[in-house]
Amino acid sequence: MYFVYFLQSLKNNKVYIGSTEKLPEIRLKEHNEGTNKFTRNNRPLKLVYFEKYFCKQDSTAREKFYKSGFGKMIKKIIIQTINNNAQFQPKADRPMAEVRALH
Repeated sequence: MYFVYFLQSLKNNKVYIGSTEKLPEIRLKEHNEGTNKFTRNNRPLKLVYFEKYFCKQDSTAREKFYKSGFGKMIKKIIIQTINNNAQFQPKADRPMAEVRALH
């Protein structure tokens, strides 16, 4: 499995996009330990979103897309949607579908 993930800084709300073969939660821990120059200066971070892929080429292409002009717009919409929906909680009597956006 391969993943594309978004980490958001709790310090300044900047968003880091990465791809990995590791679980996104493991990469979050590594980033919060300061293993990456960008994220080292923007810690602490939270995992806000990830996508799962079977092929490394697909995850790398998706990461590159999110860093492109149009992809940045899509990333912004995803982050805004996650942040706007973070205040809502599912009702206990309704099963919740698997969610990839974390808040």
